[in-house]
Formats: sequence, structure tokens, C-alpha cells
Amino acid sequence: MIVLGSTSEVAQAFVEKALQEGERFEKIYLFTSSKETTERFARHIDVKFLQQSEVIELDLMKSIDYNQFDAVNSGLLFCATGYLGEGTEEGLYDNKNTQRIIDINYAKLVPVMNYFAQKFESRRSGTIIGLSSVAGDRGRQSNFIYGSSKAAFTAYLSGLRNYLFDKKVHVMTVKPGFMATKMTEGLPLNPKLTATPKQAAESIFKAYKKQKNVAYVLPIWGIIMMIIRNIPEFIFKKLKL
Repeated sequence: MIVLGSTSEVAQAFVEKALQEGERFEKIYLFTSSKETTERFARHIDVKFLQQSEVIELDLMKSIDYNQFDAVNSGLLFCATGYLGEGTEEGLYDNKNTQRIIDINYAKLVPVMNYFAQKFESRRSGTIIGLSSVAGDRGRQSNFIYGSSKAAFTAYLSGLRNYLFDKKVHVMTVKPGFMATKMTEGLPLNPKLTATPKQAAESIFKAYKKQKNVAYVLPIWGIIMMIIRNIPEFIFKKLKL
């Protein structure tokens, strides 16, 4: 199993859920920009599940040597890489903030995804799970830089799913709504619309076993976003969403 964004609480919860359900992997490759934090998780799954893993440093904001990944093989890739950034007006006009959001959520992530997708294609098997966001379903004034990067990632996963279908590789797009994680700590989230990492992992694992194409972590978000997508533009642009 390959995990991109291994410091993500959702990614770690998904790994634990898979292992609790009896899934076993020859090795779990934990890609991370924070080796120390991820090594603690690696020790945890070793002790709790006797699961061998390898922590590999990957910082999307630095130059990447793909040759170091040649030995990495897997039948399951879980991508939880993401960066919310600063969504205020000051953040909107901060080009460094904007560039980092775009790079981590899409521009510098896609080449890494493609590298592993090609390996899956050559074996003609496997599953790729990508965490996108409901923010990508329609641009809203509160977070449209982040939302636009996730819209691009959603479109990428859709196209990749279409391309890899007859190569026997399944691609699943996950659209979490509000998540109670470090990334959203301090934000005023509605508890009825917010999932914990454990809840998210359970939902994603079920969708993975059913080989769904697109999965909302909480079903209510599918309804909410369907309504938002269908609001006429002349009304939508007046709303404070």
C-alpha cells in the first residue's frame, strides 16, 4: 500500500481501518514531508498490527528524484495530500499562499500520482483512492482558491478513472465535507456536518470495498452540493457562501 500524505489523520485512520478489517500488505510505503511524525505512526502499526512499513520523505515543494521510488510497488494507493492555506482576503492576494495551495493540491501532486498510476497500469491491477473536496464542486467566495485546486484534482481523478478503466485499475474520488482535523482546527464547523477521521476512514473503506467511483464521506454532503451546484448563477453570486 502506498500512502501519500501520511501525516493526515484520515490517511492514518484508513490504514488502521484496513488492517483492523484483516487487510494485509507486504509493505506500507508512508510518503511524508514530516519523517519524525510519520515514523511514530509506522512504529504504532508495527506494534499493533505487526505490519511492516517504510517511511519515505516526499516534499512536493522541493525537487523530486523519482528514481528513488523505483522499488515501490503496491496494489493500493491512498492519496490524502492537501493544503487548505489561508482563506481570508489577505490570503487571497498573497501569491505565495495561492501558489502553495495550487502546488500541493494539484500542480506538483499530479506528476507524483501519474508516476504511480503508470506502475498500476503496467500491472493491469490496483486501486487508487484520491481525497479531493466538496469545495471543488462549485467555486464559493469563502475558499475559491482552495476550491479551484480541488476542482482540478477532481477532474484529474475523473479522467484518470476513465483512462485506467480498461487497464483494470480502479480510481475512486473521495469528497469529504467538514473534517475535524488539525487542518480545520479553530474553524466554526457545524458538528452535524463534520466527520471525525475515524468516521471518514470507515466510510472510505466501505466505498473502497464496493469499488465506488465517487464517494462523499457523509451522504448529506452529496445532497448539499447537488443543491449548491444547481443554484442559478444570478442568485448564487449574491450569496455569502
